Amino acid sequence: MSNDKISQQMVDLAEVEDTKLQQKSRHSYSQGQLIRRRFFRHKPAVISLVVLAAVVILAFSSIGFGPVPGWWDQHYQATGSIIDGGRPMMFQDGNILGEHPFGQENVGRDYFAMVMRGAQQSLIVAFVTALVSSIIGIALGAIAGYFRGWVESVIMRLTDFVIVVPTLVFAAMLGNIAGSSVVMLGVLLGCATWTGMCRLVRAEVLRIREMEYVSAAIAMGAAPSRIIIKHMIPNSIGVIIVNATFAFVAAILLETTLSYLGMGVQRPEVSLGLLIEQYQNAFTTRPWLFWFPGLFIIIIALAGNFIGDGLRDAFDPRQARTRDSRPSLGGVLGLRSIQRAFRLKNDVGMSEGIKDPYSETTGSGRKK
Repeated sequence: MSNDKISQQMVDLAEVEDTKLQQKSRHSYSQGQLIRRRFFRHKPAVISLVVLAAVVILAFSSIGFGPVPGWWDQHYQATGSIIDGGRPMMFQDGNILGEHPFGQENVGRDYFAMVMRGAQQSLIVAFVTALVSSIIGIALGAIAGYFRGWVESVIMRLTDFVIVVPTLVFAAMLGNIAGSSVVMLGVLLGCATWTGMCRLVRAEVLRIREMEYVSAAIAMGAAPSRIIIKHMIPNSIGVIIVNATFAFVAAILLETTLSYLGMGVQRPEVSLGLLIEQYQNAFTTRPWLFWFPGLFIIIIALAGNFIGDGLRDAFDPRQARTRDSRPSLGGVLGLRSIQRAFRLKNDVGMSEGIKDPYSETTGSGRKK
């Protein structure tokens, strides 16, 4: 077989491979697939999602929740005799956890069970707060952005008034009303923290309202409620999800602050902030009573922030929507394919008289 014929076959092979690669690179993802792909490429966000899920599972499965029992046999309110000064028992006597892995507090209660109960209460408050603030903010922001005029003015002046009042003061006033109910505390805190969501959704709705499909829906006589629910809110979902994630983190920190000041979760219930407040004086003598609730607060807050960053990058509309965004089309694809064809030829022993034309060039394209 002549060298020219072999070279022509390899060029034909390269062209076929180029066509396949170009078709593959032009394959588009759906919106959901693209968002998932971007999110799972964000390694800190994925790790944080796993960590946060582990914290939630640990908190609710260990001591149980409501009528559902847990696998940990200690109750967070049960007292007992103090063992070894109440020190943590992790990795003692060959046991990973021990009888009291986080130690005991001053009346002998198991501190692991107390921290798990505190994590449950703090997570519930944060979730309810983020949910309520998102619902209020989405509703008011969508109405203000769609109707504009005096409706927008009234809603935005109300928003400005709530923003002017310090959040901590407003939340403290509402926290005293909630009493010992963590759900009510979350609802009231949500009523004090909806302004950020409202402003963001309003800005998105103002942008979407100028789109042609919205103008067409208005011209066809669609009801405002249908346009808002069918078109406005779904197309603002990226902003909503990202802001709700950050609202969850802010709610955890707000609940911790209020409980530390005695205006959040009330005794006999416990929360992470309440545990820090209750045992802050024991920092020098029994520091583990301060460390463990603080560690859980830091883990939850950092994980939530990283997840929010990952979601923000995933919903970024400026990202390309092709399968491969690298500059691999055209000449780059051709170069790689021809080089692969010549390597294939050399592997099967047909190297006599034929050389890789690219092996004699430098990176600038000139011969050595």
